[in-house]
Amino acid sequence: MARPEPDRAEICRRFGIDGSDLPRHVALILDGNGRWASRRDLPRTEGHRRGEPALWDVVEGGLALGIEWMTVYVFSTENWTRPKDEVEFLLWFNRDILLRRREECLRKGIRIRFMGRRGRPVPRALVETIEESEALTAGCRRLNLTFAFNYGGRAEIVDAVREIAAAAAAGDIDPRRISERTIARHLYVPEMPDPDLLLRSSGEMRISNFLLWQSAYTEFMFPKRLWPDFRRRHLYEAIARFQRRERRYGGIID
Repeated sequence: MARPEPDRAEICRRFGIDGSDLPRHVALILDGNGRWASRRDLPRTEGHRRGEPALWDVVEGGLALGIEWMTVYVFSTENWTRPKDEVEFLLWFNRDILLRRREECLRKGIRIRFMGRRGRPVPRALVETIEESEALTAGCRRLNLTFAFNYGGRAEIVDAVREIAAAAAAGDIDPRRISERTIARHLYVPEMPDPDLLLRSSGEMRISNFLLWQSAYTEFMFPKRLWPDFRRRHLYEAIARFQRRERRYGGIID
């Protein structure tokens, strides 16, 4: 029997969350899988495997609370330099997750999105599964779940600039009128709101080329817990802390 979803009001009461002032977009760097495995004398790939239930528990937590957008960093443009067997595992493990989880996402109203480069060396079979999953869930409105795969923040900005330069050369854009909004419209997911909160597990205090343009005024948190041990309650605790911060956007709060 499926476990009933927790009551939103009860979650807010228990964790001290203001349900009227939730972050619209939470971004996640799923860090610490390899260290989790190494501490248990397990292969690094087992750490990635154990990170899957952690991710879906956190996603369920976002659903229960009413978060609109969650973006997770699952494979960076720099991850190709990792050992070949680990890269191969990550590529096909991500495809396997989609094949097993996309029907569940459809039932729960989760729209699957991907951001990142889809050309070589990404296998065509994986790209096809990505595109099928996006099409299957395109009508879902409850939660936008975006996977940053073969993604780099600098690469995203470069690709946006290339598109703008091509449009300017074709006469479709006046270079004198290029603005921040112009660049934002050419990012991988232009309708994505900037993240309010970015969490990186494992205690590493950097964002590693993730959402560089979008995170200009994002609040960062770096919990020390390794990703396979992360659960929805840790998301709730982070949101409660987030709500105690003052977001001034360069201004002054009287």
